[in-house]
Amino acid sequence: MGQVVCKSLFQSLFDYKTAKYVIAKNKKVGLLYRLLQASILAYLVIWVFLWKKGYQDTDTSLESSIVTKVKGVTFTNTSDLGARLWDVADYVIPPQGENVFFIVTNLIVTPNQRQGTCAESENIPDGLCYKDSDCPPGEPVVAGNGVKTGRCLRAGKMQRGTCEIFAWCPVETKSRPSKPLLGKAEDFTVYIKNFIRFPKFNFSKTNVLDTEDRSYLKFCQFDPKNLYCPIFRVGSLVSWAGSNFQDIALQGGVIGIQIEWDCDLDKAPSECNPRYHFSRLDNRFSEKSVSSGYNFRFAKYYRDTEGVQFRTLMKAYGIRFDVMVNGKGAFFCDLVLIYLIKKSNFYRNKKYEEARSGHLGNGKVNVEQPQNLQTVEA
Repeated sequence: MGQVVCKSLFQSLFDYKTAKYVIAKNKKVGLLYRLLQASILAYLVIWVFLWKKGYQDTDTSLESSIVTKVKGVTFTNTSDLGARLWDVADYVIPPQGENVFFIVTNLIVTPNQRQGTCAESENIPDGLCYKDSDCPPGEPVVAGNGVKTGRCLRAGKMQRGTCEIFAWCPVETKSRPSKPLLGKAEDFTVYIKNFIRFPKFNFSKTNVLDTEDRSYLKFCQFDPKNLYCPIFRVGSLVSWAGSNFQDIALQGGVIGIQIEWDCDLDKAPSECNPRYHFSRLDNRFSEKSVSSGYNFRFAKYYRDTEGVQFRTLMKAYGIRFDVMVNGKGAFFCDLVLIYLIKKSNFYRNKKYEEARSGHLGNGKVNVEQPQNLQTVEA
């Protein structure tokens, strides 16, 4: 039995099989077959090639650079700061414009702070006390303003007081103003210059009009019909993001500016245009939410006539702008250029060059080499 099986397997090694086709003269089956072929062809032509542009190669590794510049002045007169003119050096942080910048719109000012001892703020839970032992000396106040000295300070006959601290005194106690200090900042302007490059196709462009007219940027302003004048009114940026400037200027907020470059590089460079989107990025769903708004503190330092240092502490509320850039470039792919069109030989010769050497003994080899690569020696 085993010999028969082995003999049969051995003989099958020399068998040759060929496919047999049967042509069925059936109109229904034939029609269904052609409809299936037509459907596949329509899918390839309409969806893959025309709609999705499957014949194109894409580059999503966009290289981008952002330069920003704010302009505008305003005047205020307050009890803490007196009469003061505000220019870009006062209200823009950081001074060197990048893809993130901040415009101060409101302030809490605590002037003439000096290092010494004073009572901690009543708004700091860890600074509250009933007796001296509640204020261990040398212990920092959690989320507070200084280091405890060991004394509990009480006003009059009050049972509860606050710990004495070593800090910059007096500590900040004022509340946020009911109206924004720089309410007129909505008329300031922001210049946002964007350079982009698709390295795969060596294509570069900017969002500023290519003109020799030096006065162009002095008088133009961005609007949907003037995409190549990236000078934006601050109030308009906030409005396009769906917010009211006076509201956001009071407690601060974050505005996102998205520049999108979705370019079909088969077309002329003039067809590759930026598209702008504006949105409010911080929590604005509840005005009373603890997470609403945007603020931080900074100080300006001075010395008196005796050389003792003092400072003015500022809690700044304002609008943070985040400029984000994304995009993709699509170009007629090499497969089509090199093999499927009439001038394929022309494109193939442009893409490849043949590197020859007179002697093989010098370590060089004959290769068909892409022009954008270097010749490699073995």
